[in-house]
Amino acid sequence: GGLLKKLKSTSKYIYQTLFLNGENSDIQIRALGQEWNLHKIYLCQSGYFSSMFSGSWKESNMMVIELEIPDQNIDTEALQVVFGSLYRDDVLIKPSRVVNILAAACMLQLDGLIQQCGETMKENVNVKTVCSYYNSATLYGLDSVMKKCLEWLLNNLMTHQNVDLMKEAEIMEQLIQSSDLFVMQVEMDVYTALKKWMFLQLNPSWDGPIKQLLLDADAWLCKRRKAGEEEPFLNTDDGTPFVPVFRHIRLQYIINDLASARLLERDNILPPEWLSAVYKQQWFAMLRTEHDNDNGPQEANKEEFELNSMRCGRKLTKDGDYCWRWTGFNYGFDLLVTYTNRFIIFKRNTLSQPCGGAVSLQPRRHLAYRLRLASFDNSGKVVCSRSTGYQLVTLEKDQEYVVMNLDSRLLSFPLYVCCNFLYTSPSSERRGDTPEPENSARSVS
Repeated sequence: GGLLKKLKSTSKYIYQTLFLNGENSDIQIRALGQEWNLHKIYLCQSGYFSSMFSGSWKESNMMVIELEIPDQNIDTEALQVVFGSLYRDDVLIKPSRVVNILAAACMLQLDGLIQQCGETMKENVNVKTVCSYYNSATLYGLDSVMKKCLEWLLNNLMTHQNVDLMKEAEIMEQLIQSSDLFVMQVEMDVYTALKKWMFLQLNPSWDGPIKQLLLDADAWLCKRRKAGEEEPFLNTDDGTPFVPVFRHIRLQYIINDLASARLLERDNILPPEWLSAVYKQQWFAMLRTEHDNDNGPQEANKEEFELNSMRCGRKLTKDGDYCWRWTGFNYGFDLLVTYTNRFIIFKRNTLSQPCGGAVSLQPRRHLAYRLRLASFDNSGKVVCSRSTGYQLVTLEKDQEYVVMNLDSRLLSFPLYVCCNFLYTSPSSERRGDTPEPENSARSVS
């Protein structure tokens, strides 16, 4: 071990004498009101300096370089770490400082350090860091960090609601339009979350428990009603900025439930023409199902699924037996979901269990679905997860179908189940391709 010890102490010695004490320095760097006595030969590890010294500076024996620092994220502490990294093998990066160090590493073109910042960020994504990490990953082009933050937000926005997270504005549109959003309960809950979010954007100083947030948002809408405001909020000047985000709500899965449809009318946030367009689309879809034998999607159409699938979810608090259905009328397709003995089962309930509404008696119904399971640790990181991927299935009346078998896997609870469903084929109600109606009195044999 003598040799290794010697090496270790050499690298310490280099850092101490050359970097910290600046002995034999042949160049001085000045930035942000501070000076560093450094060495060209070490600085050349940085793309920024090596091109500087090999270009017009080649012959120059200038001893002092004034660095312009255009980036607000770079501070002297970050420069100290980044210059120091040129004189040592390992750099310790604190999660709270990583954005500043990343900024300096990018300016000086230190790829290794940039990568290390990225790894540090990915390991420390949580409710406090996720938005600042996402923004700086966007700024400095760290795609894998952006992806990680986005995934965290899609998983946690609704499963672990948080006031500070809801105060963030930039990223909401990207989350709400995604089919990967981990929705808790149903699409109506996405609308409710956006209502809270919008209220916070309009009242940034609001400070209270998350439980109070919806009450206050609803009280604000109620005040609008009482004041006789008839204009839908998104049509007002204050409401316009929120239009792009609300546009991504999948209204067809809200208006298929009576209580939710009434609430949309009462809130008066959305322009009525948005709603009437969806009502028309849904009515046609129902007629296609009833009279045109549209029994649901039969050929794979990933794009349609990503854009238009129903998003819903459920939290299973502890291991046990669960059976549920998500609310809303789906053209007489009453889908029951069961979790029991580590199996997840879909059933097209027709006649065997009571159902609140009409059920379709068509012999076969087709369904596109994706089911995901996940459990999270207390920083919101996924501990275990599984997905069926995009699937098509055909169910006969009262048929049961095993969607996932979780046999020997170690599951940790609470377990979150998230589903996407598509019950109908893409619509063909575009003008011009509708056949002439046949004679409308049908003889009944």
